[in-house]
Amino acid sequence: MLICPEMFLTGYNIGKAISDLPEPANRASARRVAEIARELGIAVLCGYPERSGDEIYNATLFIGRDGQTLANYRKTHLFGPIEKGVFEPAQELMSVDFNGLKVGLLICYDIGFPEAVRTYAVAGINLVAVPTALMKPYESIARSLVPTRAFENQLFVAYANRCGQEGDIEYCGLSCVCGPDGADIARAGSSEELIVAELNLSDRARAKTRFNYINELRPALYKGLTR
Repeated sequence: MLICPEMFLTGYNIGKAISDLPEPANRASARRVAEIARELGIAVLCGYPERSGDEIYNATLFIGRDGQTLANYRKTHLFGPIEKGVFEPAQELMSVDFNGLKVGLLICYDIGFPEAVRTYAVAGINLVAVPTALMKPYESIARSLVPTRAFENQLFVAYANRCGQEGDIEYCGLSCVCGPDGADIARAGSSEELIVAELNLSDRARAKTRFNYINELRPALYKGLTR
């Protein structure tokens, strides 16, 4: 499974061009990614701007090894004026069963909301895949928050970030795959890099022998959380 960053097909900070480049989920760019997935026999998560009627979404396609679309997730929590001025926020989380692995999908800012990851954990998700475009000076999100989400929910988190300069934004890299114990399985630096990780699902069971946050939840105490 190859996880590409947020808005991979067009770039993230591209100004007015973002209004011209969105495509429906089944158009030319998606078909080309599907061809690559099928040719190489690898699943691909690929961020792009999606047009649906009059609305534009910050989306990620999940294309299987056979080139078939398994999911099209739209970002639910929009960050800052760049996104809120262009995109619509989606209204649902989305997961996929892939080769015996239950994969939950988020995009960048979504992972800042612990409720989203906890919802996946309660649903039995093994891996949360997060295409992202994290910029400086927010490196602490990649270094601290992402491992914490993995630890507190006892699942794997794969966080694929952009790097380098794009307009007035400098991305911080630091892509990572974190295990259920909160430790890095793989971690990139600040420059362009491909990291590879192998996930062992028995690590989840081992983590739960120390702390079992999910089974010991007390939902009645948290009612005031929703509004």
